[in-house]
Amino acid sequence: MADAPLIPKKARPVKTARTEWRQVVLVCRKCQKKLKGGFGPDGDRPLKKALRKYLKAGKGKKAELAIKETDCFDVCPKGAVVAVNAAEPKALLIVPAGADLFEVKARLGLRDDRRLKAALREAPQ
Repeated sequence: MADAPLIPKKARPVKTARTEWRQVVLVCRKCQKKLKGGFGPDGDRPLKKALRKYLKAGKGKKAELAIKETDCFDVCPKGAVVAVNAAEPKALLIVPAGADLFEVKARLGLRDDRRLKAALREAPQ
């Protein structure tokens, strides 16, 4: 039985899933877990959730901005989280706890269209 030739299983076709993502930010899961929050107005949210709320990013495949947790980048800063814009992976951003989210958005090179659209919808006419 050990000498029997391996018969490959029937190959399944490669599929695609469409998204509306225009920008993708990757955030280190390990750094966030170590900090236990540290971002947002009260300093009680992880960077991923604080950025999603600040940028009005939405969730899922229909959002224009995806903020995803990823495995460790092997930078491991103390009291900070590593994040990167997937379109510009040459520069990892080390975000200290309590950092201004406007500065984080600017340093990641994210467009602010979502906040402007939301402000226009909420403005009384």
